[in-house]
Amino acid sequence: MIPYGRQDISQADIDAVVEVLRSDWLTQGPVIPRFEAVVAEYCQARHAVAVNSATSALHLACLALGLGPGDRLWTSPNTFVASANCARYCGAEVDFVDIDPRTYNLCADRLAEKLREAARRDALPKIVVPVAFAGQSCDMAAIRALADQYGFAVIEDASHAIGARYRGAPVGCGRYADITVFSFHPVKIITTGEGGMALTNDDKLAATMRRLRSHGITRAPGEMTGEADGPWYYQQRDLGYNYRMTDLQAALGMSQMRRLEDFVARRLALAERYDQLLAGLPLKTPFRAPEGRSAMHLYPVVLDDPTRRRPVFEALRAAGIGVNVHYIPVHTQPYYRALGFRSGDFPLAEAYYAGALSLPMYPTLTEAQQDAVAARLKECLA
Repeated sequence: MIPYGRQDISQADIDAVVEVLRSDWLTQGPVIPRFEAVVAEYCQARHAVAVNSATSALHLACLALGLGPGDRLWTSPNTFVASANCARYCGAEVDFVDIDPRTYNLCADRLAEKLREAARRDALPKIVVPVAFAGQSCDMAAIRALADQYGFAVIEDASHAIGARYRGAPVGCGRYADITVFSFHPVKIITTGEGGMALTNDDKLAATMRRLRSHGITRAPGEMTGEADGPWYYQQRDLGYNYRMTDLQAALGMSQMRRLEDFVARRLALAERYDQLLAGLPLKTPFRAPEGRSAMHLYPVVLDDPTRRRPVFEALRAAGIGVNVHYIPVHTQPYYRALGFRSGDFPLAEAYYAGALSLPMYPTLTEAQQDAVAARLKECLA
């Protein structure tokens, strides 16, 4: 089976985890802040807060920005459900902004139109979550300009995009987003098994997210009310969560970071090779915007004839090629339908989904395997 994505674990990765297993600390130890520092330095961000998943990072980001009942969060319909669910965890309302038909990212022009209408109704969002789909950044400069104009915060869901760049800077630098979130799931660019991280340049947001990831507890005297009973003392300031990463995961992540540039370079080379192998077929290959560098987490193609998607998917799976589909539009899920959303609400996302097919994409995919994927796809579309 050729999977659509998989981790690349080296002996150095294994050695890094074994070193932690032999140490005094398995969790809440010294490796986590080291990993945070490595990612923050790479991304040119002031703070990085490691957690147990990108979903947890999205939730903490929303909480740190004060999202709650009566507030609104807008995101892309073309994403995993976590990009919207984080608002529901906080009791907030969710809405969506349709996508750019080239990049499949949240469209800044449609966001501007929706904001103008929402301003007239006094129904502006508190937070907008643009999603770097497949590893490519949204038009973040335009989104930041709209945020400054309309007064909403920006959480960049860059779960697919560590190692990507936008306008000469690393995704995660905080130039355009208040908080940026990464995922370290095994099929992502680097992995910690499960895991995620939130990056920000705001000291207060970082401190809040660090406190909330560990039950809302602080041991810092300056954050306590009254005097401490002694050096053992702590206080719970907020209703927090157990969203902590372990030292084992952080050790794996630190080791993986040493190969991040190689991982991204290999993915981009495979993408360019797919572009050539699939030229002339009745499908659209991914568009890569010139103002950035995609991390190429996914290689999604869109079939010209959507009615062929299911038979092609099933034929490729039967041939041992693990294609996938990213994503079923979030607003069409039963949970969101129950909130009032309907098919047809976001037609561009729905049109993309109808023909979408994600081909295998991971650093250890060989050229022979890629040739086999392309050859079988050509047969299916003949």
